[in-house]
Formats: sequence, structure tokens, C-alpha cells
Amino acid sequence: MKRFEDQVAIVIGGARGIGKKVAERLLLEGAYVYIIDVLEKDLEQCKLEFGQIGLNASIYTANICEENEILDIVGKVIEQSGRLDILVNTAGIVGPSATKILDYSLQDFQKVLEVNLTGAFIVTKAVLPQMIKQNYGRILHFTSIGGKEGNPGMVGYAASKSGMMGLVKGTGKEYADTGITINGIAPAVISTPMNQDTDPKMIAYMTSKIPMGRLGTTEEAAALACWIVSKEASFNTGFVFDLSGGRATY
Repeated sequence: MKRFEDQVAIVIGGARGIGKKVAERLLLEGAYVYIIDVLEKDLEQCKLEFGQIGLNASIYTANICEENEILDIVGKVIEQSGRLDILVNTAGIVGPSATKILDYSLQDFQKVLEVNLTGAFIVTKAVLPQMIKQNYGRILHFTSIGGKEGNPGMVGYAASKSGMMGLVKGTGKEYADTGITINGIAPAVISTPMNQDTDPKMIAYMTSKIPMGRLGTTEEAAALACWIVSKEASFNTGFVFDLSGGRATY
């Protein structure tokens, strides 16, 4: 399929994990992809690996929390390509896990919210002007089942992901009468490098909540993501899609 031929996409957090697989699939389906990540070495490795299989992506190192950096890169993308059709934001940090709120520092809480929630606000705001000009765009944020149901011991992560869902729902409604859709995906545990930072007891707890009894894969996440940001998904906005192996109850 070439669903994204002649389209331009930005993938935030695309150096590894879900973002990398989303970027790969967008490239395979014809998009020109700009990958933004704070992990410079992983970003270079990602570009190298894509090149080895004949895929060419542009890369930028930036911190999602730094608005001026993001605005500068988005401006460069538009200057180079003349358009911007897709934003997929997979950037995020877990923060402390297996940590009750009384042992959870304010500094850690604020850091998780800054990356996960404020970062999502910054990148959404950065890409909207061009999409409004085009009267077309697809914005997708990766949230978490933890934001829907709450995971004990991860209050910062759960709160930030709940906030992202509010951002998706609010902004989706703001632009529902345009050609722009804004959606989210709420995965249960996906097998990614980010999970290396999560306490194994928390991984076991979260996996036990999944009726399918397994972790999700990055391929499954990319398949759903690429449908949501395609022209096919034209009647979906302000919604958070389930990717939880049966865990989600609403």
C-alpha cells in the first residue's frame, strides 16, 4: 500500500520502540518522514538501519519540552517540504515506578508531566498552523491504559497520560469542523526499550491485567497508528483508541 504517498510526517520519539516502527511503516507506505528525538545516538542508529533497507528519513535531535527547538524544526520541515500532513507523538518517560505517592517526589512528578503532557501540548501547537492552512492534517498521541485505569505506584505517569487524553479530546473537538483529526492510542504494556526503566514487578502486575496474557508488539501499535493517521480515518477525532489486549473496559 502507498497510503501516504506525497505526504510529509513528523514522528516524535521515533528513534526506538513504537515511534521507530511507526516511522518505518510510514516510510514503507510512501511518506517522507522527519524523526525527532532527544536520544542522539539512537537517532543516528535508526537512520543507519533504515538506510540499510532502502528507507530514507531525515532526523533532528531535540527535546520535546523545549518549545523553541520544536518550533524551529517544524519550520524547517515546512520550508523544505512545503507541507506537513502527519504528526505522531510517541515520546514519553515512565518516571518512578512501584513508588507510592508519599514516596514520590514533586520534582519527579513535575518532570514526568513536563515530558509527557507539556511536550504533547507543545508539539500539537507547533504543527497546527500549517495543517489549518492546508485544511488537512492528522495528529496522533500515544497515551496509555494507565491513564484510563490508573496504575498504582506510577502516579506521575498515570496523571500525565490522563492529561494527554484530555488534550486529545479537547483539541479534537476544537478542530472537528476542519480536515484535521486529533486522536490518541492507549496501549497496555508494549514490548519496548522504555520498559527497561520500569520495575519488573510493575510489568508483571500490568501484564496480569491483560486478558490476552501477553505484551503488545510495536508492529501492532504501528498498524493501528498508521490507519488513524491515514485518509481512511476521516470520521474519527477527539478519541482515544484501545490497544490493550482486552484490558480496557471503556
